[in-house]
Amino acid sequence: MTSPVSQSRDFAVRELRFSHPDDREMLRHVPIEAPVAIEVCGIGYAVMMATPSHLDDYAVGFSLSEGLVTRADQIESVEVHAMTGDERVRGGWIVRISLQPEWADRVFARIRKRVSESSCGLCGVENVEQVLRPLPPVTARIASSRAAIIKALSILKDHQPLGQATGAVHAAAFCTPGGDIVCVREDVGRHNALDKLIGALASGGIEPASGFILLSARCSYELVEKTVRAGCPMLVTISAPTSLAVERAVSARLTLVSLARADSALLITDSMGNIA
Repeated sequence: MTSPVSQSRDFAVRELRFSHPDDREMLRHVPIEAPVAIEVCGIGYAVMMATPSHLDDYAVGFSLSEGLVTRADQIESVEVHAMTGDERVRGGWIVRISLQPEWADRVFARIRKRVSESSCGLCGVENVEQVLRPLPPVTARIASSRAAIIKALSILKDHQPLGQATGAVHAAAFCTPGGDIVCVREDVGRHNALDKLIGALASGGIEPASGFILLSARCSYELVEKTVRAGCPMLVTISAPTSLAVERAVSARLTLVSLARADSALLITDSMGNIA
């Protein structure tokens, strides 16, 4: 397991104690947020702000979530490098992803299309179409329960070393239908944490259809889409969903549970009957 200390830095702060007459000087662990440049087949694809841990898992999950590949074995290699030489980029990271030739051709076509887009506004229309394009319906079904959700919630903190050290990162956990946590990934970005988790499952040969995902985050539509495209039948989030997240979950037949707390949760949709 990556040490939470290596993913955070200490800063001297003053704790303002509102119910106590004296303030307190202390050191506070703050999670590292760094630019991560993603290079696919030698071409710059994106720059994300992320916590530089498990970046190999992130590369696999990002490739799957972006539709660059459909299976992890279509990725030929992943290389992760810290940028240390140039003062302008020191502290940043670069992730180099190589794909099998037939998938690389798709990336080149996508890049060429990006470059050729004009600034007249049509690219914005296309981006909206991409956001609203139909999702593949979820077909997997699991036998889970409210007791399983409670169990997963109660033990999630024990699987968040960086979260415990800093109180400032999101976690994405994969759970068995009974509520046991199989794998967790953390990041300052909730989307990054989920991509890391999806990548870890793919690399570990763990089938997302066999359990549910638990997120310590607000449920935006991107998180719903990543879960659906991974083939996972159920998503549980600690915070509330957006309208588009609900609409996308309903259309994809994803079981969505939000505002999950120790004493209650909102069952947004369960068309597949995944929760007893």
